[in-house]
Amino acid sequence: MALFLMINVAYGQPTYRLSTDSSKVIDIRERLVQLALQNPTYEMADHMVALQEYTVKLAKGNWLNILVASANVNEFTVNQLTGSSTGAQYFYPKYNIGLNVPMDLFSRQRNNVRIAKENYMIAQAQKNDRFRQIKAEVLTHYEDYLMGQQMLDLQAQVTQDAFTLYKRSEKDFQDGIIKLEEFNKGYENWAAAQTKKLTLQRNVNVTKIEIEKMIGVKFDDVLRQIK
Repeated sequence: MALFLMINVAYGQPTYRLSTDSSKVIDIRERLVQLALQNPTYEMADHMVALQEYTVKLAKGNWLNILVASANVNEFTVNQLTGSSTGAQYFYPKYNIGLNVPMDLFSRQRNNVRIAKENYMIAQAQKNDRFRQIKAEVLTHYEDYLMGQQMLDLQAQVTQDAFTLYKRSEKDFQDGIIKLEEFNKGYENWAAAQTKKLTLQRNVNVTKIEIEKMIGVKFDDVLRQIK
């Protein structure tokens, strides 16, 4: 598919496009971001937010653990009941039960909840930051792919032209029209163009690998789905 350079000053729109259909470009960008957000690193950030949310709930209901219950038995009365002597005197109450309420109960509980909420907000901020990083990274790779593919197509045409000139010079050399130096120059130009083409092809392939590492599926499959 022929590629061409399109300058678009609108924020967030790609500089290099596969076609003039802007809706397809937007769709594939959104699709790439959606797939990239399924990346395990983003899932971990999402789970961390859920974990901190549970921590907040636990902190809110943790005030019972701060209370300390106590109980004791009137030892003197128990000894009298178990003894054999008569006329024993009994002291009441036989059992003492108490509840120890710390003086800083409410302030401690309030601070624990605040700490849990702050950790939740930090996790949420980290998740949002990770979202922006993943979005920027996958869309940057996509821009690199578009530019690389266009450069490859242009270089393919240059290489084809260089090959045509090389074959012509080969015939001219055989016919004695040109000298060996001109023939060698034509071959060198074609070889240099072919080398550059192979380099650009390698760069495009590497960019696709980087995208696939983020989205977890074949990039070519995504392109076919969008078409």
